Amino acid sequence: MCFWASYQVGPHWPETREPPNMIPDTTIYQLHFKVASRCNLNCSYCYIYNKGDSTWKHRPAIMSDEVFEAALERMRAHSNRTRQKLLLVGFHGGEPCLVGARRFDAWCRRAREVLHDIEDLPICIQTNGTLIDEAWAEVFQRNKVNVGVSVDGPREVNDLLRVDHQGRGSYDEVARGLKVLRDAHIHFSLLCVIPLGADPLAVHRHFVTTLGCTEFTYLLPLFTHDTIAPIQKRYGPTPCADFLIPIFDEWWFNNTTDVMVGNFRNMIRIILGGRSQMETIGNTPPSYVFVQTDGEMEGMDTLRICKDGMAKMNLNVLDTGFEALLQADSMHRTAIFQGMPLPTGCRTCPERANCAGGFVPHRYSSSRGFDNPSVWCADLLKIFAHIRGRLGVTAEETSARRQMLEAGAMADSWRGGWEAAAS
Repeated sequence: MCFWASYQVGPHWPETREPPNMIPDTTIYQLHFKVASRCNLNCSYCYIYNKGDSTWKHRPAIMSDEVFEAALERMRAHSNRTRQKLLLVGFHGGEPCLVGARRFDAWCRRAREVLHDIEDLPICIQTNGTLIDEAWAEVFQRNKVNVGVSVDGPREVNDLLRVDHQGRGSYDEVARGLKVLRDAHIHFSLLCVIPLGADPLAVHRHFVTTLGCTEFTYLLPLFTHDTIAPIQKRYGPTPCADFLIPIFDEWWFNNTTDVMVGNFRNMIRIILGGRSQMETIGNTPPSYVFVQTDGEMEGMDTLRICKDGMAKMNLNVLDTGFEALLQADSMHRTAIFQGMPLPTGCRTCPERANCAGGFVPHRYSSSRGFDNPSVWCADLLKIFAHIRGRLGVTAEETSARRQMLEAGAMADSWRGGWEAAAS
């Protein structure tokens, strides 16, 4: 399992959230069900199974109807308080398709029944794609599910790391699943963890030409300051930037309007003065909660790469509501609803308001906690510089643009408040 487009806060993210420096919005806008704690693949870089965390071993393999129903009721109580009009419901794992198409269908319908007062209720699933068949395609269509599939490139690239429990490559089964989606005319997006050392254009062109995908996101691999040294020794100081920059130019000059690359679009948005729509950069609060198969709530579940059990919050939907998460005095609450403090080493960086220290797990070290720049700091600076060159926008111009945009957002917020009061 990987992220649904790295938990993009757009296109579903509400643009009317409070401007900066106001009271943080503690509305939960994303409810993610970890419906399976096991996976039929054993990807070597998986943050759940192969980065040192063992909490999955003590959880039920599949979420029960009781836990699913309890989480929906907790969410209904929360939305009754917030009066929100938007909630993204996500299905993750492990591998979420292990629950079976029939149960997934019932859960989608039940979610819409219980949360019917929420006007905009998109449903998404992030899957490795190997179990997708015609029955799954029918369920996806019926429930209007946004489908994300994890794949890392052509067979010779993907099958180096994305293997099953017998060490066999997964590419052929993924390609078969994608063909089922194409034949059923179901739109899907791809999620690719950057395959360090691979030919970037071969990977990108394979997605566009061979797999026929027009929407995907490239993720920086999950490492901390305690684990990054062997990677930098093997691949050099900026392997992610060296992978992404040729792809950016291919995309920029050849298919910008036809293909949506999530992280490129997001970085352009940031450079032009907008707020980040992805949690992996920009420190935008993602406003989500995860529910594990046993009902345990988790905030930022990727923190499990930092230390065994770090993602745990000791809260469970079977005996407490989501307000307990909002009231908790913890790093999870800060990261989810406010954004983490800027690392000390980033305070003089020209991109400090844009990169904002990078993805929280990438900042971690056992000696300094999260008070470090991202392990991919050099890569991010190199990518920012390249995209700025293409756009012709300096860091100073970004700051000026953002000030104007936020001033306008503040004025709109005040105007809306006065109009509501007058009516």
